[in-house]
Amino acid sequence: MSSTETVRAGSGRAGKRRTPGRAGRAHDTREAILDAAERLFAERGVGEVSNRQIGQAAGQANNFAVGYHFGTKADLVRAIVRRHTAVTEELRVRMLARIAEPGDLRAWISCLVRPATRQLDALGVPSWRARCLAQFDTVPALRRIVVEESVATPSMGRVLEGMFRLLPGLPQEVREERGDMSRLLVVHTLAERERALHAGERAGTGWEATAAGLVDALAGLWPAPVTTRPLPG
Repeated sequence: MSSTETVRAGSGRAGKRRTPGRAGRAHDTREAILDAAERLFAERGVGEVSNRQIGQAAGQANNFAVGYHFGTKADLVRAIVRRHTAVTEELRVRMLARIAEPGDLRAWISCLVRPATRQLDALGVPSWRARCLAQFDTVPALRRIVVEESVATPSMGRVLEGMFRLLPGLPQEVREERGDMSRLLVVHTLAERERALHAGERAGTGWEATAAGLVDALAGLWPAPVTTRPLPG
């Protein structure tokens, strides 16, 4: 199976299959709720959307459907993140297996960026995944969920280990600072690209060009010189 087929088979609405019986109906309801929540969170922000609104958008007459199927809003956010993580992880593992030169920083950075852009490309237009994650990123408690579910994965650990082997002189606090910079750059660039594609803007610039631009930027950010900082106090 190709990378594109892998994404389409495992990413939300692009790979739905109906399952007969009660279990199938429950699965379909959960998927409809996840689709609706992802879209509404992307469009309005997490704090501006109630479970009742999500249920209505998902075609559920029961006002308590979201709580019944997912529990708290934090549980719903975790489910939204998880529904795409397995596909991203598989794409990243495949990319890691193809790294020919472990000393190439850009190859490691590409493994950070391209699994996400390929998944977004396969979702088609419109999609709400990137904008939804950008909304989560603005809320510290929800950002932690995203980190736990999609950043703290085995493949991401391998990528960071490979990167940091090439940056041995980078102090820990600078690593953390540049990690935050990288997250902000990637998350919000992807969200803006998704918005632009949805609006029909810059139609000739697709996800591969976005990935290339991000890799270029991050390849400059990570090995940049470190200014000596005065000790506090």
